[in-house]
Amino acid sequence: MTAPEGKHAWTVKVGEKGQIVIPKAARDIFDIHPGDTLIILGDEQQGMAIPPKSMFKAVADHVFGDVIPEEDP
Repeated sequence: MTAPEGKHAWTVKVGEKGQIVIPKAARDIFDIHPGDTLIILGDEQQGMAIPPKSMFKAVADHVFGDVIPEEDP
């Protein structure tokens, strides 16, 4: 089966500590490198998603209303 252009699917296994390995092809396509911070979104009806890093600020702005919470000292 051929996926539509720009659409991808991979399978991963969850390890004993709940960790997954992001496939190399996905890391290459989405420019993910060791030490990067990713956000995982979850919806009990629709499932989980890991949006691209380029959307991180937009997601944070939407969740926090353009106000980034201050860290505790």
